Amino acid sequence: MSGSLLSFGHGYSARALASLLFRQGWGMIGTTRSPDKAAKLAETGVTPLVWPGDDVRPALQSATHILVSAGPDANGDPVLARVRDDIAAVAPNLKWVGYLSTTGVYGDHAGGWVDETTPLTPSTQRGEYRKDAEAAWQALAAETGLPLHIFRLAGIYGPGRGPFAKVRAGTARRIIKPGQVFSRVHVDDIAQVLAASMAKPNPGAIYNLCDDDPAPPEDVIAHAAELLNVPIPPAIDFDTADLSPMARSFYAESKRVRNDRIKEELGVRLIYPSYRDGLAALLEVEDT
Repeated sequence: MSGSLLSFGHGYSARALASLLFRQGWGMIGTTRSPDKAAKLAETGVTPLVWPGDDVRPALQSATHILVSAGPDANGDPVLARVRDDIAAVAPNLKWVGYLSTTGVYGDHAGGWVDETTPLTPSTQRGEYRKDAEAAWQALAAETGLPLHIFRLAGIYGPGRGPFAKVRAGTARRIIKPGQVFSRVHVDDIAQVLAASMAKPNPGAIYNLCDDDPAPPEDVIAHAAELLNVPIPPAIDFDTADLSPMARSFYAESKRVRNDRIKEELGVRLIYPSYRDGLAALLEVEDT
């Protein structure tokens, strides 16, 4: 299977998907906000658009698939705010649209399990924005038949986004908040799930993207230190830790996220089912 993908907000996850699709003969157009980043995109084989700014309508008209990674804010979803009518006009021509959301839409569950049927009760402003953006995309799909698929991503890690640099530098911290647990996902598994969905569209579907091993964040830091054979960073109590408001907000929610649907519906077998697998692979790449 091949086609033409228009990627709004061509960032970390979209770049991982691109590396898969290029091998299958796909064409790809990606938007970015800066000319410098556009030049770097071009070097990777992606046709860049500086957007907002450049006219995206020709790309919309030629696209068979659309991926939306651009994040919403207080003004709503930036893609719908600018080109909703243009997307509505080409909806019948599209085979697949993917919207990258977050498991933050579920809110806090005190370490309990959530799945795609769990009611959305976000407890952060970022989660509220994502909930509203999901609803806006779903409204457009209901109106036009847009083949929308929503992907709720857990904490993303991968090349360039692992804990090793901070552990090596001695700046990593093990923040201890009793009962705190997060789900996470390697970027390569995000890419393979998106590709699997594109190969097997199911308009209206919602998928959680996470691994099989939700864990306290301090366990991940400790394991990274063990892999590096350096001392485990000392424990710091969450209540007294010097954290930015953004960092502290991540600890406002504790939950374990189920991923059965990507396995059962899409036949996905995770490349990195645990952070232990993912960290070992990252370290192997760094050491080569």
